[in-house]
Amino acid sequence: MPKPKIVVCDHIHEAGLEMLKNDDQVEYIFAADIDKTALLDVIATADVAITRSSTDVDEKFINAAKKMKAVVRAGVGVDNVDIDGCSKEGIIVMNVPTANTIAAVELTMTHMLSCMRMFPYSHDHLKNQRVWKREKWYGYEMKGKRLGIIGFGNIGSRVGIRAKAFEMDVVVYDPYISSSKATDLGMKYTNNFDDILSCDIITIHTPKNEETVNMIDEAEIAKMKNGVVLINCARGGLYNEEALYNNLKSRKIRFAGIDVFNKEPATDHPLLDLDNIIVSPHLGANTFESQYNIGVQAAEQALNAAKGIEFKNAFNLPIDESKIPAFVKPFLELTQKTAFLAAQISKAPIKSIKINAQGDIAQYLKSMMTFATVGALTESLGDNINYVNAEFVAQDRGISLDFKEEANTSIYKNRITIKLTTEKDVISISSTIFEENVQRIVEINGFDLDIEPKGNLIIFKNTDVPGVIGHIGTTLAKHNVNIADFRLGRSDSEALAVIIVDSKVSKETLQELSELKACISVDYARI
Repeated sequence: MPKPKIVVCDHIHEAGLEMLKNDDQVEYIFAADIDKTALLDVIATADVAITRSSTDVDEKFINAAKKMKAVVRAGVGVDNVDIDGCSKEGIIVMNVPTANTIAAVELTMTHMLSCMRMFPYSHDHLKNQRVWKREKWYGYEMKGKRLGIIGFGNIGSRVGIRAKAFEMDVVVYDPYISSSKATDLGMKYTNNFDDILSCDIITIHTPKNEETVNMIDEAEIAKMKNGVVLINCARGGLYNEEALYNNLKSRKIRFAGIDVFNKEPATDHPLLDLDNIIVSPHLGANTFESQYNIGVQAAEQALNAAKGIEFKNAFNLPIDESKIPAFVKPFLELTQKTAFLAAQISKAPIKSIKINAQGDIAQYLKSMMTFATVGALTESLGDNINYVNAEFVAQDRGISLDFKEEANTSIYKNRITIKLTTEKDVISISSTIFEENVQRIVEINGFDLDIEPKGNLIIFKNTDVPGVIGHIGTTLAKHNVNIADFRLGRSDSEALAVIIVDSKVSKETLQELSELKACISVDYARI
């Protein structure tokens, strides 16, 4: 069996390369120095790619990567990765979100201090112009100033902690966190963006998306106090660059510290003509320590992905398992099994997949929907369906996906019901988990049962008349099929038997069962 292939498309720290070279379970290819067009041929047979900002994971890349399971973006930003495009092809996208955290935090503080004291300008005045003029360089202290932080994740929160050490008053705006994350650190949390705009210094630490592009524009700057200082060491374009230029020029903004630009390299940018801006060429990750961390963590994630061990920091997996309670994980597996069983019973084109949930598990319906979709479509698509592309495949096939929380009226603490509507019929299967993660199917199409979702299952529906069980046993014995368990549900004049057997059941056996006089239907499933 060939080893999984990992291609390094851009330069990473030598420590990461050594990890890849020394792992005899993978094939390692270094392709950082080849032309990007030639790279397309290299990745055609790759299982995993490690990229940075020099390689765009775009339509050309994705189309060429026929075998690829995962892309590791060695860094925080994924602006150059088409995540939706990757998802449609089942490619998992991961990044390395914390490796350069401290480097970015310290650069932010460097820009903040430089703006307040104008150090780069005073340095140039003395060193390059050889002018000693102390009175020209009066700055401002950070103590007592109000700092507004937009985005309070790994980087923003650490900037806040360091600002508190400077005895600054810190105001936090981040609608996606609990207010206690800021208040527990002695900072003020606000959901009113105007509170941020009234600060003396504003720094932004958000991802770049539709919500955050041009988050600070002319209208926001107009609300700021005269002499405000703006810092951006996150992503280019979070501050509207034209508005930034106009208001730096008019001195509404006293100083700005900018590490990132909309288009890079930005060697001819109008902002560089101003005398009240501190700039750096996207140095947020440029420390020896962070480059080591990025290289090692990217290599580790690539190796784990290639071996199928884990997909850490994935953008397009249905759930981050490290952030869910332990009781949820078995339900995700059970949801997939239940949907897989339903699809095997019907064996017809699927029109809709619906999940109803009762109990605490209902909080995780969205993630369960993904697992149900994978389970239901595996019967027809096999390895071509996975957690990444499930939603897109369902959409392409016109399959409706729906989930709903219901009041818990059952005897079970948690209960899930998969309802599969196909061109042939409707299959409804309910399941639950008892103590010690014991999985059970408890209802099929209105028939109460108690079945372990495992093994070879014959689902036999019949009119409820004497002698049926005996006829089933005789038929299976004739074909040398041993019964391991027999579960029966009854409703009015009909019954549903689920027979668990020790071996695979042939088409001939199923055909003979279907010819029994009392038989209404017979189906077969393997889980």
